[in-house]
Amino acid sequence: MRRSSLSKHRDTTINKITLKLFRRYPTPADYLAAAPEEIEQDIHKSGFFRQKTKSIRAVCEHLIERFNGVTPTTMAEMLTLPGIGRKTAIVVLGDGMGIAEGITIDVHNLRVTARLGLSTQKLADKMEKEMLELVDKRHWLKWGQWITWHGRRVCNAKRPKCNECLLIDLCPIGQSLIVNLNNGFDD
Repeated sequence: MRRSSLSKHRDTTINKITLKLFRRYPTPADYLAAAPEEIEQDIHKSGFFRQKTKSIRAVCEHLIERFNGVTPTTMAEMLTLPGIGRKTAIVVLGDGMGIAEGITIDVHNLRVTARLGLSTQKLADKMEKEMLELVDKRHWLKWGQWITWHGRRVCNAKRPKCNECLLIDLCPIGQSLIVNLNNGFDD
């Protein structure tokens, strides 16, 4: 299986697991009431299931103790949860609550944004700061997703599909590939 196929498979698996988890354990108290072995079995296919179970339970304990079992609605509060970093907080706040607190930056964003010439940053936190200034706040919730999907489906790491790219006119890398191809076939 190719890496992109593995990534799609992993994403599909995680989506199925989380859907079942949210149905089975609708509140933080439900996770804590369950035996750790039950949760481990529920998330076994995700990998690292023992550590993930410990992390889930730690977050749930914190949610109950500090936030009365309710998910916090600010970045500062989210970052107090054990094991929760900025990227996860942005996803939970944005996708779960519609609250724009930042832009999700993953490996696809790092690659595609660099190829488009929008940033030369190599670290997610530094790139996010640049993108927050560049992207209108009303697009923050979707920007990271748009770039990630574009990076997976069109502008992938090893074989970008420049001939299928809707952003080709904006892309210095794509333009240089087209120029090189055209130069190779001229009479």
